[in-house]
Amino acid sequence: MPSSAPGAAPAAPAPLKLPLGLIVGVLAMAGVLMLPLADGLPVAGHRMLAILVFAVVVWITEAVSYEASAIMITSLIAFLIGSAPTIADPGKLYGSSNAINLALTGFANSALALVAGALFIAAAMTHTGLDRRIALVTLSRIGTSTRRIVIGAIAVTIVLSLIVPSATARSACVVPIMMGVIAAFGVDRRSNIAAGIMIVVAQATSIWNVGIQTSAAQNLLTVGFMDKMLGARVSWIDWLIAGAPWAVIMSAVLYFVVLKILPPEAGGVAGSKEAVEAQLRALGPMTGPQKRLLAVSLLLLAAWATETKLHSFDTTTTTYAGLVLLMLPRIGVMTWKDVQSRIPWGTVIVFGVGISLGSALLATQAGQWLGKQVVAHTGLAGIGTLGVFAVLAAFLIVIHLGFASATALTSALLPILISVLQTLPGDFNRLGMTMLLGFVVSYGFILPVNAPQNMVCLGTDTFNARQFAKVGIAVTVVGYLLMLAMGLTWWRWLGWM
Repeated sequence: MPSSAPGAAPAAPAPLKLPLGLIVGVLAMAGVLMLPLADGLPVAGHRMLAILVFAVVVWITEAVSYEASAIMITSLIAFLIGSAPTIADPGKLYGSSNAINLALTGFANSALALVAGALFIAAAMTHTGLDRRIALVTLSRIGTSTRRIVIGAIAVTIVLSLIVPSATARSACVVPIMMGVIAAFGVDRRSNIAAGIMIVVAQATSIWNVGIQTSAAQNLLTVGFMDKMLGARVSWIDWLIAGAPWAVIMSAVLYFVVLKILPPEAGGVAGSKEAVEAQLRALGPMTGPQKRLLAVSLLLLAAWATETKLHSFDTTTTTYAGLVLLMLPRIGVMTWKDVQSRIPWGTVIVFGVGISLGSALLATQAGQWLGKQVVAHTGLAGIGTLGVFAVLAAFLIVIHLGFASATALTSALLPILISVLQTLPGDFNRLGMTMLLGFVVSYGFILPVNAPQNMVCLGTDTFNARQFAKVGIAVTVVGYLLMLAMGLTWWRWLGWM
């Protein structure tokens, strides 16, 4: 490299700039802290609301990574709550030791253990290639027309949703396969065929996040909050019975919406099915590890589906029993070294802190106080059960536009909404209503940034945000109206409302 000219002044270092979102988050938190203490709100609860505001701003703006924000939230709870008087004895402080324990309570929650176990299963699928094989086998049975390929993309998503408990992992598996199919059609990457297929992969993934409890982290976080705040949870099979009919209908809606908005340029191209079968042949015969993983996955599905029906073991317990089989020497399909690099450990950290945030809002009475304020000032108490669901669901759909993570959205708002449900008068199923609101958290249909699977598909450069939003708005409106219709019928008959 050329040296600086003699006597030249050294280049000034670039100024360090804090992300604007982080600055706004800190200022918003400080603003809440400076507000006068409201009646009925403890000091610790006041400070937790300030921390919640900070978390929401940082998550919406993505000023820092979710993992970094999780560590910040933990530290804020330790310092701000640690220096606050306890609720039981205002003359005594929580202390940093008790506060940091409160900030880490989420890491002792069974829902976090289930998320970690689910990530291991997803990693095993990728490690053995079973997810890719299942996707290719499913596609090879569908046909060669563009309409059948769209159906095939939905079918692959449904099958993988049952056995790959990670939306991002499912889309990451399916996308390269579908890109091979698009290449076989010989069409432009920005054609309607290519755009329609990729949008279907993203949207169908979100749709089936609603139908299957173990398909997405936000569902498991919802289950964790059910345990913590309501003292009960919805079983895997009950969730499926409630959510799968909506997902089936919406899969059909997605199919017709995509074909209407993005009509394919051709009805079918010879060679597309052959391309899928060529990829399948390249995988060779099914390996021993793949057979064993498939067997364990089917056993887990059977155990999840029969929870509370044939046995009393919860989903977390049976999942860990399956992990034992998968990691046993000689019998299993993987070792720790095989999968540790495939596990998104940041997701585990964010999930644990998300549960902790909800638990701290409850422990400091911030959630209960905020719930009472919402009920007192919005008129929710007088509009009936379906009206409450309609308003809260619409609120979640709109606010989701600002979030890039359904897990972050669940962490920030679901504890508050559960507190609202607990405050509302009337005899309705609060556990069931929590599940139904958990369904709405998966509505990441409109913007590509609203869900990781959307971004995975956007990365193929086959569609733009405008095309995605056209399909997504239609799916969102129909999906919302369908939920209201099911609230009047199916879910009411099941006793969830």
